Amino acid sequence: MSIKFLAEDDRPREKFLLKGKNALSDAELLAIIIKMGHQDESAIELARRILKSVDHNWNELAKLSVKDLTKFKGIGPVKAIEILTAVEIGRRRAVQEVPEKMPISNSEDTFRILQPFLGDLQTEEFWAIFLNQSNKVLLKSRLTSGGINQSVVDVRILFKTALENFATGIIVAHNHPSGNLKPSQNDLNITKQISQAGKILNIQLIDHLIITQNSWFSFAEEGLV
Repeated sequence: MSIKFLAEDDRPREKFLLKGKNALSDAELLAIIIKMGHQDESAIELARRILKSVDHNWNELAKLSVKDLTKFKGIGPVKAIEILTAVEIGRRRAVQEVPEKMPISNSEDTFRILQPFLGDLQTEEFWAIFLNQSNKVLLKSRLTSGGINQSVVDVRILFKTALENFATGIIVAHNHPSGNLKPSQNDLNITKQISQAGKILNIQLIDHLIITQNSWFSFAEEGLV
């Protein structure tokens, strides 16, 4: 059966079967999750309207809540949960694609590892990556989560974890939900504390990153470590 003879709501699924997943547009992929529209618009039209509201950006869609999505006519709580579940599966897949013991050679490597965890958050979290002598990842761990403006880390817990995993290097990172990459005075102070403590224990602070949804600030590259 040709695609053009199918009802519009059935076309994305049939197109998937006939041409493969890569042939589908973002709206068509979302329409498959939505399944049905309502009396005023099809599933594809509804999907286009939802994507338009987030500038056709899946990362922005991930920030929406169930309450946000149910504001769209035709999207109830169940459909909203299904949409956000699909987005979360995509995020977790991105995380799993990073090998646990990959070597880190620059700040971009660190960003790629931690952005899936930190990029979409609306509150601050503080993470650490613990490395061996070859700069390979031994462990990545969330140490604290805080409010909108800051997340305070306990330096003792940081180095306790490093010693338990026989790490010789540490990279720390936290997110700025505001999207502002400029380090605060608190960011500078905690970086200095970690660096000084690491020198005593012979565990090097390699870098400190501030992470937003699509960019990062490296303290090491700016000469602040």
